[in-house]
Amino acid sequence: MNKASLLFALAVAAAAPSFAAEPAPPANPYAMRVAPAERFEVGPLRVERHGNGGRALVLIPGLASGAWVWQDVVRAFSGRQAVYVVTLPGFDGRDATPSNLAAVRKALGDLIVARALDKPVLVGHSLGGMLALAVAEDSPGFVGGVVAVDGLPVLPGTEGYTPEQRAAALAQAGTVQVQYSKEQFAASQHAYMSSEGVLDMTRADMLAELTSRSDPATVRRVVADALALDLRPGLSRITAPILEISPYFAADQSQVGITEQAKLEYYKSLLAGAPKVEVVSISPARHFVMFDQPAKLLDTLRTYLSKLGG
Repeated sequence: MNKASLLFALAVAAAAPSFAAEPAPPANPYAMRVAPAERFEVGPLRVERHGNGGRALVLIPGLASGAWVWQDVVRAFSGRQAVYVVTLPGFDGRDATPSNLAAVRKALGDLIVARALDKPVLVGHSLGGMLALAVAEDSPGFVGGVVAVDGLPVLPGTEGYTPEQRAAALAQAGTVQVQYSKEQFAASQHAYMSSEGVLDMTRADMLAELTSRSDPATVRRVVADALALDLRPGLSRITAPILEISPYFAADQSQVGITEQAKLEYYKSLLAGAPKVEVVSISPARHFVMFDQPAKLLDTLRTYLSKLGG
């Protein structure tokens, strides 16, 4: 993926619905419909708990997405273990706040401590996967497992940046969407979802309705934070087994000429510093694997958790 498409994808892969706070059930079939047993806040995070007991799962949505991303995972696992789903400020219809990724990263660690979670498994999509890896670096003794669904320790395409190139990319990210109206922002969501988000165009339209509810300024700020982050130097500190899920769809322009195995090897190279890593490809699927291949994703998670004994 080249720099231009990377920045475009990051800038438009935004947001979600304010499901539980709405006075009536949402019309969009992909909005969150599973009521939590408990809702609370930890720092800038909104947290929703489903289920009890077992090895806890902490689910982290991607850039500007909400709990609706993990709805199938919540249904599949909350009957036998506690599942915590977090939402970042400014995403999923939440009010924007001045918080940054560093504050979110800290709050995820605080959640583990505050709820006395015993070696939880952190499951993150995209940006959420990056955050899961970050928390596992920060508190290796407190994390039992990491599942990153198309989320990596450094943004793909920027791993070879010089400091000058990264500074230029950060400057560009800071100007993205400044002039966006809500209508333009919504149009960008539809463009992204139909080209890189999911395979089914009807589903893409409905998911874009949800992601269009993000705050564009928050998305811009988070993009810049993510561009500045390179977790590779600290991967050796992670003691928990890492499962990286790599979606693949050969017909995508961004993957023309790249074999499924080549993409797997590329993802492995970005995670090479971690002691225990498994990279699994799921295809055909685009970035939102949980909608393109829900059964394959759930089976992959079950296999991983069974190996952990959770």
